Parts: sequence; C-alpha cells; structure tokens
Amino acid sequence: MKRGIAILLSLCALVTVAYFTASKWAIRHETLTFYDLARDNRPVAVDIAVRRDKEMQANAGMITPPVAILNHGNTVRFTEYSFLANVFAWRGYLAVSIQHDLQTDGPLVTKVGELYVGRLPHYQRGIANIRFAVDEIKKIAPNADYDRLTMVGHSNGGDISMYFAKMYPDQIKKVVTLDNLRVPFMTDGKFKILSFRSKDPVFKADPGVVPDSEVCEKSGITVVQTGYQHTDMSDRGSDDVKSTIQGMLDKFLEDDSPLKPVKIKTPPAMTEPGPVALYARSKTPPRHHTLRSNNRTCVKPVQFEFARQARPLPVPRG
Repeated sequence: MKRGIAILLSLCALVTVAYFTASKWAIRHETLTFYDLARDNRPVAVDIAVRRDKEMQANAGMITPPVAILNHGNTVRFTEYSFLANVFAWRGYLAVSIQHDLQTDGPLVTKVGELYVGRLPHYQRGIANIRFAVDEIKKIAPNADYDRLTMVGHSNGGDISMYFAKMYPDQIKKVVTLDNLRVPFMTDGKFKILSFRSKDPVFKADPGVVPDSEVCEKSGITVVQTGYQHTDMSDRGSDDVKSTIQGMLDKFLEDDSPLKPVKIKTPPAMTEPGPVALYARSKTPPRHHTLRSNNRTCVKPVQFEFARQARPLPVPRG
C-alpha cells in the first residue's frame, strides 16, 4: 500500500515537472510590426504565439495549423492576452494578437442613438487591420489555414470579432468573445460561439446583443457567466480568473462537433444597456522593434519571449 502511494506521488511529481517545463518552453512568442502603405504607412503590430513542435510540422508540410486572431479591449495592449494566446497555441493554433489602436487615433466614444453607439468606424478600422495583418503573416508563415479564422476578442475587441464574423461568415471557424457589449451575436448557426460574461455593473451589454438561452441552444452558442469584473479578462486579471477562463476555452476548442454548445452552465441573457468606462492604461509598452523603408512592409523580428503573467497550461490531450 505504502509502495503504491509512493509510486503515485512520484508520478504526480513527474507530471508537475512536465507541466511547468512544457508551459515554459513549448510555446514561443514573436512580436512584429507591419506598415500599411495603403493607409499612410499605418503601423500594425502583432504578437504571434505558436507551439514549437506544431511550427516545425507546419514548416515541413505535415500539418496546416488553424489560425486564431486575438483582438484587444479599449486601452488594453495586444500583448496583454497571452493567457488566451497560449491556450490556442497549445491546441495547435497559430495565435495572432493585433494592436488596433494607436496613440494618434481618436478616443473611443459613445453616441447614443447611432448604430453600435457610434463604434462602427472603429470596427471597420479593426477589420482593415486584421485583413492587412493576415496578408502579411501569410508571407512569413504560409502553411496555415487562413481561409477559416477563429476570431477572439475582449470588450471592444469582441465587438470587432463579432462584426468581422458578421461581414465574412464563410471565413469563420469559431468565435470567442469576452464581454463584448455592442455587436449582436450571429445566430444563423454557421459556426459555434463561446462568450464569457462579466458581473460588472458598469459594463452591460446593449439590448439584443446576447440571445436568450433557447436561441443559444439552437445556434451553437455557449454563454458563460463568470462572475468576474470586465477589466479582469486580460493578463491583468488574477490567476484564478485566467485559469478558469483557460480551462473553459480549452474545452470549447477540444469539441469540434457542429452546432452543439459545449456543456457549460448558460446564464440568462444580459440585455440592460450601460455606460462604457475606460481601462487604466498599461504602464509597460509592448517590446518590439521596427525598421522603416520605402517598401510596403519592413519588419524586424525580436527575441522570442514567454508571457510570464499567464499560468502554465496542461500538456494537451491528443
């Protein structure tokens, strides 16, 4: 009996070591900046997360990794969603986080009575950023599936994701949002949607954004009431927040059955409109270097670095 317990403890120790080692070394992050000549040389920075073994297999033509596009919330940096990017990378995705906002851009405003409370120009700019970034990444990582994207976004980035899916539904594999507030969910059942909702009195979805439970069930939509604050749904959140979201996201990605929501508790629809508060701006700027030239795009890779804020992920199954 004692020997069996000792063996079990030894196995647990080995699993723990593998858990931390794999998390630290198996995923690499690379930050690049592209320049869009068609939009006055606008810089579009991206952070690419990929599992090293999957990258080697893709480069050898053995697999075609799916692609996930991560879109940040208002005033949150594109590098502050590594806890999500790492989940996608573990699952074999090429995870691309895009910086949508520049310091020279106008502030995000709320115009009551207008479509999406006046945010449409921001969504259209986000789509332009996504399409441009994808075209550029194809040049350096051509062996991925860019035909069907998984769109991911927090808050305003979630609305960009949903609006992209609305405009290009045939180019969507899945959609994941974290407390998007303005753009209604797609309910035609063409792809599955996972949405994490906060319990934040300041951030409430506009009427009609989140469907009721019956529509969700028919449309392949999973809504998760987290009980967390809206602004916690990034690397700035606690380890508990991040690990909980990671676990549910991993389960969602594992299930590829069509039009069948993942079995997670579905809360009532959130339909009360509410004001939009700003995040506290991050004090630490993203680490990336760029080169300018007369060409359309000129980028300089930086040293790969790991996102230390996200908790380690388990070794993927299968």
